[in-house]
Amino acid sequence: METKEGANATISKPLESSHSPKPASTHDVEKAEHEIGTTVHLQRRLQSRHLQMIAIGGTIGTGLFIGSGGALANAGPAGALIAYAFVGTLVYSVMVALGEMATYIPISGAFTAYAARFVDPSLGFAMGWIYWFSWAITFALELTASGFIIQYWSPNLNIGIFIGVFWAVITAINFLPVSFYGEVEFYFASIKVLTVVGFLIFGICIDAGAGQNGYLGFHTWSSPGAFAEHIVENNPALAKFVGFWAVLIQAGFSYQGTELVAIAAGETMNPRKTVPAAIKKTFYRILLFFVGAIFFIGLLVPYDNQDLLNGTTDAASSPFVIAAKLAGVPVLPSLINAVLLTVVLSAANSNVYSGSRILVGLANEGFAPRALTLTTNGGVPYVAVAFTAAFGLLGFMNESSSGGTVFNWLVNITGVAGFISWTCIGIAHIAFMRALAARGVSRDTLPYKAMGQPWFTWYGVGFNILIILTQGFTSFMPWSTSNFFVAYVSLILFVVLYVGHKLVFRTKFVKAIEADLDTGRTEIDEMYFEEVVPATWYGKMGHWLLG
Repeated sequence: METKEGANATISKPLESSHSPKPASTHDVEKAEHEIGTTVHLQRRLQSRHLQMIAIGGTIGTGLFIGSGGALANAGPAGALIAYAFVGTLVYSVMVALGEMATYIPISGAFTAYAARFVDPSLGFAMGWIYWFSWAITFALELTASGFIIQYWSPNLNIGIFIGVFWAVITAINFLPVSFYGEVEFYFASIKVLTVVGFLIFGICIDAGAGQNGYLGFHTWSSPGAFAEHIVENNPALAKFVGFWAVLIQAGFSYQGTELVAIAAGETMNPRKTVPAAIKKTFYRILLFFVGAIFFIGLLVPYDNQDLLNGTTDAASSPFVIAAKLAGVPVLPSLINAVLLTVVLSAANSNVYSGSRILVGLANEGFAPRALTLTTNGGVPYVAVAFTAAFGLLGFMNESSSGGTVFNWLVNITGVAGFISWTCIGIAHIAFMRALAARGVSRDTLPYKAMGQPWFTWYGVGFNILIILTQGFTSFMPWSTSNFFVAYVSLILFVVLYVGHKLVFRTKFVKAIEADLDTGRTEIDEMYFEEVVPATWYGKMGHWLLG
């Protein structure tokens, strides 16, 4: 077996055998991927550390740094902690399901292909478009948030200035080769990770008595209490349960982005090895960051603190900043605000990347124009990037009050879209396992085997559906027509897309024995990937932490 030497050599010649084609060089393999295959023109340049940080960067955002304050106010410290831990188990069921499929068939825009191939083309169509739309609108949301964050320092500046500037910067980054994008996101996400880890250490110190209030312990769990009462009156037990259930959709929104590991599988070196490792490590780190942060926020900030729900998007409403103020540390607000700026820019960066790759997946399956698969010589799907980035300009709607109302409606689509996508992923995984069984393929032969199947996937699908159907219950208490449509607009859109596609194209459910398990898999089977081992001590340390 020959390999090409050098730090940049990650794909070497295929294994030689009597049945193998003529060995190909690294250039030949990339050229073949550029011309044929399910990844169309995308190139495998992302390393394991990029893959993990893309997922972490796409997940840890305003949902944790700001939205967690609303979760604490509605459910209390114990209620919020249980809600985030519970949703974490649902996310894990999705991640291990993706792990099996994305390592067996590692293609770009994987969600769409899995649903279309294993279940129903109409499901892949509806799921792919609503997932793409949620990321495109979230891009506009993050750009708007960046303007509000900078207004913390200069209140008189118009947010439109920063929406335009950051839109141009993020769009330009996504037109560069994916390896450059991976490096940018790696350092963006590293800032987030260091901030959360720093807060966990800060929380331990302050709770142990380092702050101006001395030893705190679990005092907030007794006064004002472990659970907050929400909406319901004259029935404390029900009010506390309502508070817990109301936080589930917020927790789900915070976790969205974990599944980006699978989207990037089509551009990852040695996906059979890197994707399973990234899925396991990424999930545990995100769970630690989220549950750990929620736990310490609940210890340091009472849920009845008025700053938790002041309606701002800058550092003033961040429970991280409120905890620092209560502890008597006045220098943190500006620092946290600066971190928040990198948080939203990192999230915006991931929004454009993930949205464009979903469009490539849709186009590969025939659900979008083939022009979206066109790429640069560097393997960047420039049409898909431009189309996704264009929706970031919707952030300018916040310049007018009427436009802002419409924009808020669009934003509500993003919250439930994640649960819909997770449900579809679970359904696709159940169908995937049935297809394997129909072909007589043992799951023991898979590059990655998920635990507790199929029951764990059914667990995730069941509770995800329950949350989707009940997350708008507050619109019934009392009845509000506008709130009802805001809560269920994404579900309505999904049903319209699914039914519309099925009526127009007359698609049928895929039989297990006819499911396509080969396209995108055989190409990887014929490749050999050389593992690059760092030579420096800091490289080895990074490889141990993120490899």
